[in-house]
Amino acid sequence: MAQLTFYGAVAGVTGSMYLLEIDDACLLLDCGLFQGRREEEDANRKPLPFDASRIDAVVLSHAHLDHSGRLPLLMAQGFEGPIYMTRPSCDLIDVLLKDAASLQERDVEWENKRRRRAGKETIEPLYRLDDVEEVLDHCQGIPYHHRTHIVDGVDVNFVDAGHILGSAIVELFINERGVEKKLVFSGDLGNSQAALLRDPDTVDTADVLLLESTYGNRDHRSMETTLQEFEDVIETASRNGGNILIPSFAVGRTQEIIFRLGELYQQGKLRHMAIYLDSPMAIAVTEIYHRYQDIYNTEDKAAIDSTASTHPTKQKSLHTFLPVLRYSTSTEESMALNQVERGAIIIAGSGMCNGGRIRHHLKHNLWRQQSHVIFVGFQAIGTPGRALVDGARHFKIAGEEVVVRATIHTLGGFSAHAGQSQLVDWLRHFKGKKPRLFLVHGEDEAKNALAALVKREGWQPQIPGPGETVSF
Repeated sequence: MAQLTFYGAVAGVTGSMYLLEIDDACLLLDCGLFQGRREEEDANRKPLPFDASRIDAVVLSHAHLDHSGRLPLLMAQGFEGPIYMTRPSCDLIDVLLKDAASLQERDVEWENKRRRRAGKETIEPLYRLDDVEEVLDHCQGIPYHHRTHIVDGVDVNFVDAGHILGSAIVELFINERGVEKKLVFSGDLGNSQAALLRDPDTVDTADVLLLESTYGNRDHRSMETTLQEFEDVIETASRNGGNILIPSFAVGRTQEIIFRLGELYQQGKLRHMAIYLDSPMAIAVTEIYHRYQDIYNTEDKAAIDSTASTHPTKQKSLHTFLPVLRYSTSTEESMALNQVERGAIIIAGSGMCNGGRIRHHLKHNLWRQQSHVIFVGFQAIGTPGRALVDGARHFKIAGEEVVVRATIHTLGGFSAHAGQSQLVDWLRHFKGKKPRLFLVHGEDEAKNALAALVKREGWQPQIPGPGETVSF
């Protein structure tokens, strides 16, 4: 009898990790970092709650670090098998894990300077770049809709989750003693209103279903309303003559914002003649997006391809759709943007302003009354971004306090996650006997709200606890 143990993204949203044990194999579904408050992230330093050498293979739903970021730790603790994911996820993993390792090494270097001065014991980073290289050697990309045998008794099939490039709904076909059972993990389901990617594929059969519930208690603002507000903000900033800063996450959100700016440019509504993407990581991810335009949705792909008349010799991409986009790769190029006082749109990380190049752009623009800051993603409590959204009048950067005179905007419709109604609609595609439903990837309020809603539609949802094991 198959057993499934819930090791992560159970008490909250991050740290996705589930252990599947059957007669002939042991499989890990996702291997993500815990992210958020310090006490949550401290859990990443604890030994994994199982013998890593027993794991025959890992199946990854997508590349975000809360689904992939503990893979180097898994290998360091004895895992030696293959790691299966979609082909775009293989490319994104390369960028995301290397960036995570670099940040950890840098942060630990600064922390150890402080510790040495205080006479305290130094610490090691979670992992280093060499550890990431070992992970990459084990990654194997599988196309969407291509059922593949991965370990004794288990086949996998990836279908499009529409969340970020390469994100997948995972279908596992488990054969024990001649009986096949199907486990489905939704991964992170995408927002059907989002740009570039296709709507999430539907699934109609399963014996066991793990469903994310990040927005299980609410829906997003409509994209129509969000885009109108986005256009209005940019028009206002154009009249004022100030710069626009957009703190943005490197994977998914940045590419959507570039596309939306491209729509305004193609409609003749974008007066800003200089748009800078000032994030080496986001630049690398955007180039990966260019490679996989075949999995864009039909409408947005057609819009990008329509630039053929103005750029007949160039490969169609977000660059041809938004030809005023410029990459700022080096530190020197980034610092030079501080001299630009008006007429620029600067997209930079981090999305919550707790690191990255956006911080020095805030330092040089927040005090200007004609400047605008547009938040296009969730701002967690305790982050600098949240402080600005909540109306902070002063902002501390590198020990210097800056007065906030810029106009702060929050746009709520750009989420890459399905909202409550979209989650319920996705569930409605299941036919016949309903699978056992486990709600994961959500705060308690979100999971409980979604559970109450789907009960009214005949489901019997369960909310597993950390370390809980179920048999099927």
